[in-house]
Amino acid sequence: MNPAVLEWSAVAASILGVWLMARRHLLAWPVGLVAVALYAVVFAEARLYSDTLLQIAFGCFLLYGWLSWRRTAATEGQITIAPLSRRQLLRDLGVGVLGGLLLGAAMHTWTNAALPWLDAMLAALSLVAQWWQARRHVATWWLWIVVDVVYVGMYVVKSLNVTAGLYVLFIGLAVMGLRAWSRAAKVPLPQTR
Repeated sequence: MNPAVLEWSAVAASILGVWLMARRHLLAWPVGLVAVALYAVVFAEARLYSDTLLQIAFGCFLLYGWLSWRRTAATEGQITIAPLSRRQLLRDLGVGVLGGLLLGAAMHTWTNAALPWLDAMLAALSLVAQWWQARRHVATWWLWIVVDVVYVGMYVVKSLNVTAGLYVLFIGLAVMGLRAWSRAAKVPLPQTR
């Protein structure tokens, strides 16, 4: 497939997937699977190997999130937002930073990765954000905003300008998701008898 067509297809699928996720729609998960498959190829061709691996990991998280959300929707009738304790937040961020350092060292040592340390850290923190998304935590959107801002710069440096533009849009969608999920988190859970 033509590289430009491949990148634009990945962009379109990604926009749709994130927009659906911000709206807490179950279709976000299969659309996201298509997007990560396309982006795995785009990033492999750009020698952003951590991002390539990230797409594979995202695929696993997307399957997990899809099953989890389906189960939650089936028992509660709607997707509810789950709280994230400070302890969990710090633990998950710590694991993400450690994973980023280990992956960065591996990519720096054993590959010809273009930006091994930055790419690895963004990949690891993206996994934390994806985990929080699957677990329905509002904090996912805060982390996505930070990660996406840095990704914009990285993709500009790698001349992936369409993808950089996508990540600018992702920042806006993450703000939309943050607002929507924050409002939803304030709605009291239905009482069961």
